Amino acid sequence: MKICIAGAGAIGCALAARLAKVHKQLCLLARGDNLIRIKEQGIHLSDLDGEHHVHVRASDDANYLGPQDLILVCTKTMALETILTSIQPMIHSNTVVIPVVNGIPWWYFKGIESRFGGENIRALDPKDQLETLLPHSQIIGSVIFLTASRVGLGNVKANNPHLIVLGEINHEMTDRLEAIRTVFELAGIESRSTDNIRDQVWTKVAANLTSNPLSVVTQSTLEQIYSNPRLTPLVRSILDETMLTAAAFGARIRFDPQTFMELGAGMGAIKTSMLQDYEAGLPLETDAIGHSVLELASKMNLSMPTTKHIINLADFMSEQQRSMA
Repeated sequence: MKICIAGAGAIGCALAARLAKVHKQLCLLARGDNLIRIKEQGIHLSDLDGEHHVHVRASDDANYLGPQDLILVCTKTMALETILTSIQPMIHSNTVVIPVVNGIPWWYFKGIESRFGGENIRALDPKDQLETLLPHSQIIGSVIFLTASRVGLGNVKANNPHLIVLGEINHEMTDRLEAIRTVFELAGIESRSTDNIRDQVWTKVAANLTSNPLSVVTQSTLEQIYSNPRLTPLVRSILDETMLTAAAFGARIRFDPQTFMELGAGMGAIKTSMLQDYEAGLPLETDAIGHSVLELASKMNLSMPTTKHIINLADFMSEQQRSMA
């Protein structure tokens, strides 16, 4: 199987470091200084299993990398249109693409019958471009539970267990789903297949939404967010609003609130990806993690006041910071 990881951020590099050890045809689509360093020195990952150093074929030219059987798109959601455009030369009729992205995925209403079947989520795809670039029949959904941070170009640290959940977006259990699940399993990444990927999406959304925007507003780690008594009432309010919205769409978050809070606190003194982006002066991923959820809530005439206020505060802080840069 020819595998390409499109995007060399923390998650992309972490996956590349694990997958390249057993999948020798793996390649990486990257750019800029990161690409230069990776071509010269490879990728280094420090995780619970030790130190991993790999060299992979890397380029910023999809034509050079050639057609692929499996592409993992590891990017921020605001870069999806750009990266899906760039990978077109690598996609053939049987290529499977797995978007490894945060938040509500743009394909959420594709592949199943529902009240909103076939609709696009405007917060994510306002111009209806993503469906044109990637037919939903070639997508396998994913939810990744992997906390990684980049400590240098091509150098990543991930000190929590790695888990990826995979599912067809039409909720069928297929041969290709099992084959791809095995790809991750062989690389030492815990992998599960599911017949309802949307339940898993909402579980990850709850984790992201209760932590990421609030981490920017409070400059707090995961441990502080989920255990500090000044913050936990806010977190619980956001969690309650998110669980109600998920339930309105028939989804189930498989943790009770107290267990959810304890698991969050147990992640330790880790900065969220959104806080890391804020500190680096980068745009925040609030569209996928926040505004898409508010859009779905509005479809069901639900209000998420606490969630909305925290998202707006995070957006304001980001705009202020970048305007002064």
